Amino acid sequence: MDEKKRKEASVSLLKDMEATAAHMRELIVAMPPHDLLGYIYSRHMMKAIADQSASQEQSESHGTDDLINENQFLLEYVHAVLASDVASADVAFDEARCAELYELGRKLREQALFFAMVTSADIKDGAFGPDTADIEFHAKSTWVMLRGNRYQVLEGEFYRYVLAPHDDVLKEVYGVGAIDIAEGFQSMANATRSGHADAISAMMKQFEAAQAFAAAQDKPLEDVMQAWVAANAEQSKTAGQAMDDMFRGGIANVSRHTKLPPTLLADLAYQRGEETEFFAAGDYAGTPYRTLPARKKPLIQLGSDYYAVDPCFTRDAGYRALLYNLLQRKPDYKKTFENRQKTMSEAAFADILATQLSGATIFQEVYYKDSTSRQWSENDTLILVDDVLFLVEAKAGAAATIASPALDFGRHAQSVQDLVLKAYKQCERFFIYLNSADEVPLYYLVNGKYEECGRVRRADYRVMVPIGLTVESFSPFSTYCKELPQIEPLLGKHAFVSLSIDDLFVLKRLLPTPGEFAHYMEVRQAVAGMRRSSLFDEFDHLGAYLKKNRFDQDIADQLKGGKTSMVIWNGMSDVVDKSFEGEDWESRPFPAQDFPEEVLKLLGALDATRASRWLSAESHIRDLGEEGRCNLAKMLSDLRQTLNQHPARYFLLSGDGGPLFVWLQQYDHQIDWTKVNDKASAAGLAVKASNVIGVVAEVDAHGTYYRAQFFTVNIPTAQTEENAHIYEDATRMSQPSRAVNLNQPKNVIPPAKTKKPGRNDLCSCGSGVKYKRCHGR
Repeated sequence: MDEKKRKEASVSLLKDMEATAAHMRELIVAMPPHDLLGYIYSRHMMKAIADQSASQEQSESHGTDDLINENQFLLEYVHAVLASDVASADVAFDEARCAELYELGRKLREQALFFAMVTSADIKDGAFGPDTADIEFHAKSTWVMLRGNRYQVLEGEFYRYVLAPHDDVLKEVYGVGAIDIAEGFQSMANATRSGHADAISAMMKQFEAAQAFAAAQDKPLEDVMQAWVAANAEQSKTAGQAMDDMFRGGIANVSRHTKLPPTLLADLAYQRGEETEFFAAGDYAGTPYRTLPARKKPLIQLGSDYYAVDPCFTRDAGYRALLYNLLQRKPDYKKTFENRQKTMSEAAFADILATQLSGATIFQEVYYKDSTSRQWSENDTLILVDDVLFLVEAKAGAAATIASPALDFGRHAQSVQDLVLKAYKQCERFFIYLNSADEVPLYYLVNGKYEECGRVRRADYRVMVPIGLTVESFSPFSTYCKELPQIEPLLGKHAFVSLSIDDLFVLKRLLPTPGEFAHYMEVRQAVAGMRRSSLFDEFDHLGAYLKKNRFDQDIADQLKGGKTSMVIWNGMSDVVDKSFEGEDWESRPFPAQDFPEEVLKLLGALDATRASRWLSAESHIRDLGEEGRCNLAKMLSDLRQTLNQHPARYFLLSGDGGPLFVWLQQYDHQIDWTKVNDKASAAGLAVKASNVIGVVAEVDAHGTYYRAQFFTVNIPTAQTEENAHIYEDATRMSQPSRAVNLNQPKNVIPPAKTKKPGRNDLCSCGSGVKYKRCHGR
């Protein structure tokens, strides 16, 4: 499309959007808000009930997600109209108008997406170089489509954490602190999440009570209903509120469903007709490309009560709106506020993931002399856990501007610059410093003086992950930032990862051990270094990891050869999403990768022992695919059960990620490390491996793993007099007739024949001695 046609198409689409939005406004303002809200919420509830009785395939074919998006989009417009127009007495509910409203909402969303495509196409250059067109399209389409992509059951946890630094000032200004406000936001989420179900339950309970009353009177229900109401005023009130929740949008009434004070709710709410900008004359009037009022104030005052008309923006905008109004009421708190925000955000990664990082060495606000400028530089949080290094640069500000990308894409570009590129540059500077010498010193700033607090050797770390951390979700830019031309893997191999505090609350639940988390971050980092691959947000990455394990290798295979211009994985988060559904979500096990029990015991022993490079051993085992994990479990189980007859057994497992040498030692028997090292070296030579991961596990025949640790396998490159016995052993291991069969299917090297060896055969323990003189005695 040439430039002239593109402009003509964009002008036409803009006029169409404005006309559609104006028509929607006419319909919304002509209906009573409570009845309209009740209709929209009830339609969503009825669809959810219908889907519960249908198969997943039927549910998908009926477009459940489409309906959710339609409802959400429509609720945003109801909020916008209520905020922009004063109440009118001459209104009446009309279901036909509601049906037309849904149709117009679908039409406006389609028009807005077409507009995003047309106005972003063919942009040759900009803030992000040749990728500006793609990024601008993502910004515009996300502005229209993305709403509340979080888990409602975690609202309270998020707010408790991020508001805790301001607890004293919140109490001073609003009379309630962080815990009570967090509970209020969780109650808002619960009301829209399970409000209809609660209302139905309350109605049934009152109906059963009335029936029992009628039975006791031995009269028909209709004859005693008035008497029952008079005798049970409180229950009648509860029934009336349940009816209001079900049919008049009462589940959105936060005055009823939370204990938040009116002063706080008023700061988050519009009064009818207070908003003057959204439908004001000019380009984009009333379209999704103006800033929806819910992005600024998520509530609406209807009568004396406050309503969360649009539940998703209550979450997305509530945090920013609350802090903004807190500072409006107490402007002298601004400097302290900023310092507290900075402290909270910098500590968040290590704080929230304390279990995953237990035993780690953590440096916060660490200083060093820049190797280029020789000026003092600072990084937020450096975390060292075994042979894994995390460098976290936190940004305490809001994750996204509320300015429309259509009106001011420059501000969106600046958001990316501030929240991604600044963090990336700070990480880059530290990695260059780390690479400037074999060992570099770190400093704390104490009373104006720099005091050395530690030293770091780059060679000690197998994995180094630079991370940019935002308070709020920054999707989809957080996962799309790898496409920015300015972002390259640091030192040529350490890709930058963008996360949010929102993400951490999910990761800590689904990756509960240090080994799981560290391995996920390895895979996540690998994907972060792959251009032309797209997963929408962190939970899509997490879902792909749980389902596929090394999904980075799958993506690499799809991109191989350059024939595929882009790989997009969609819907991978479903396994994560479902784990936060239902009232019993906390009591159900979270999804996890499948491991045989025997392998889990070995991983647990590595975790419990935590000897040097234990995460390297865990990573190697976790790299195994399903077949490799099953093979490993079988070898561990089979050999472990023979430890009553043999003090030690060993085997080599080849496959995913390279060979794994495992030495099983009978518990309470001293380990002969010379023999362990020699056997591992010989096994490596036998399979012609350049690198072998070694693990020694102390275990008993009954299956209890007491200790496990990594050890370095040194594979000689040339035969000498000192290592001749290792080469001889490797030759014996390589022989087809040997008990250690290096060519067994499924890449398993077992240490024993399938039948008992003859008396003059070499013993299967690998001692090199005849069976009759070794274990045959």
